[in-house]
Amino acid sequence: MYPPPHSHTPFQPIRRWWQHPALIIAALVLFAPAGIALVWMSRWSQKKKIIASVLSGLWFLLVFLSPDSSKKTGDDAKSPAAATATDTPRSSAPAATQQPPAPAVVMPSVVGTPFASAEKAVEAVVDTRLTALGAYKDVTPAADHATWVVCFQEPAAGTPLASKSVPVTVHLVAPGTTCPTGKDSLLRPKTTPKPTPTTPTPEPTVEEDGSTGSSGGSTGSSGGSDSVGTIRPGAFCSPAGATGTYKGRVYTCRDKHWRQ
Repeated sequence: MYPPPHSHTPFQPIRRWWQHPALIIAALVLFAPAGIALVWMSRWSQKKKIIASVLSGLWFLLVFLSPDSSKKTGDDAKSPAAATATDTPRSSAPAATQQPPAPAVVMPSVVGTPFASAEKAVEAVVDTRLTALGAYKDVTPAADHATWVVCFQEPAAGTPLASKSVPVTVHLVAPGTTCPTGKDSLLRPKTTPKPTPTTPTPEPTVEEDGSTGSSGGSTGSSGGSDSVGTIRPGAFCSPAGATGTYKGRVYTCRDKHWRQ
């Protein structure tokens, strides 16, 4: 009887250092391209190699090739000294607490514009209502003066307004009317009528025949005319020596009266 043959252990190839599972897994996590290369050089089964390669590739795409990771990698490249130098001035600089001053509110220019437009421009900067007066002292604006034109304004254009409650006044003229030179002008100034000269009424005189005559009877001319026409006997006359007639009788001016 021959003894049974000795059983021999199948041949096992020697495993290299790069084929160690721990090294391959670390390479797959830290740097996928090198890890995938080591996987296909290992003794793993075909199925394990495919699964490991796919998972490592997805991990590499999600982590290392995303925009956030590249930005983070660039920020991490800064040296700690540079980061400290940059952050130190920022932390020591005081925060700005002062705000820029608000722009000053000024009175807009409304001279030459209708009252309706002036009212909108003024009420955009103040809270008070616009007061309308006549530019002429003897003219009062109509009840509906939206089309009346502004000649003067108070405050003047460009004046800084201390508050929004400042009263604003405008002086208006009717459309087609020229603005006055001043606020005290009159559109229709009053004229004083000239006095009419009056003729004094002559006092009645008593004639020689008892009849009453008028002292304002016809008088002779200053040129010493001999005849002055019809006169009233006893009335005042001039010049001395002039003659006149009354009822066919001739009278002479003597002692400033007509006498026969």
